[in-house]
Amino acid sequence: MDIFILSINISPALHPVALHNTAQDAIRELLREGESLNTVASYQGAARYWGAWYKLRYGGTPMQLPLPVACVLQFIVDHAQRTTTKGLACELPPTIDRALVAGGFKGKLGPVAHSTLVHRVAVMSKAHQVQGWANPCHDAQVRELLSRTRRAYAKRGDLPLKKAALTKDLLEQLLATCDDSMRGQRDRAILLFAWASGGRRRSEVVSADMQALRCIGPAEFIYTLSHSKTNQTGRDRPENQKPVLGAAGQALQTWLQTSGIIEGLIFRRILKGNHLGGPMNPAAVRNIVQARCALAGVDGNFSAHSLRSGFVTEAGRQNISLADTMALTGHQSIPTVMGYFRAEAPMQNKGARLFG
Repeated sequence: MDIFILSINISPALHPVALHNTAQDAIRELLREGESLNTVASYQGAARYWGAWYKLRYGGTPMQLPLPVACVLQFIVDHAQRTTTKGLACELPPTIDRALVAGGFKGKLGPVAHSTLVHRVAVMSKAHQVQGWANPCHDAQVRELLSRTRRAYAKRGDLPLKKAALTKDLLEQLLATCDDSMRGQRDRAILLFAWASGGRRRSEVVSADMQALRCIGPAEFIYTLSHSKTNQTGRDRPENQKPVLGAAGQALQTWLQTSGIIEGLIFRRILKGNHLGGPMNPAAVRNIVQARCALAGVDGNFSAHSLRSGFVTEAGRQNISLADTMALTGHQSIPTVMGYFRAEAPMQNKGARLFG
């Protein structure tokens, strides 16, 4: 056996203590492919912002990693608001703020949301972690500053804004705006598919494929969600099977018959002349929700995520068990799914009326 192995011409020869360049490239490609498109896009956006901020803040010097701790601390105080005698303030110079907006790195002048600051620091931390560098974001000063900053925002009542929940009554108003046109039928099918199957994320809606859809009866389907945010390794689990029944099943069947789709993506763009186009961008689901809200006269801070939060909130209203709710949403954490209940859900708590 040894003679046979030695007779094989192995090229190039590898060293066990160091990775070959091709192996390093393969690792990077696997890591990139294993990330969701939304995650990659958010990381790229944060990285571009860091680079632009650094160059403007440090006299035109391009950013190089690893970063010193002082740089991360400066980034935090430039973007975190603090209470002063003159009101809330941060250290980002107005000229740099304007330059970041003009360059397209910021959407508008002024401080970013606290969640945006935390995300950008997390992205920089990840960049150091992947490369095996000393991580300035894990420095004791940085961690303590971020912790105190979070408490300061909370004390001021500056809490993360959650998207309003599209509960059943509100969703019915949106559905009423969907006519029998091809676009109306598609939008109705999308809204009901996303809501009724457990509150599908927008990326899950636009990537839904016919090969994962199984018809089990007239206007009744089972959709196999083999990959999601909470199942990124594609494990085969019973809760991967998402029922699309009732009004949702009828809307989906009508859409498939009208569109003639028998393979490939279930939901697609609609071009002029009612021709089917290519894949939909995840942002299109948000646009549909907001456009239908406008048509229905439903006011509020709604987005694609409102379908997911609306499903969970409605499940709470109707006393659906937490286990059944989580089986459809795909949540693995009870505190996480409980966090989706909105202000109206506690109003259904019988304990609030013990006195009468």
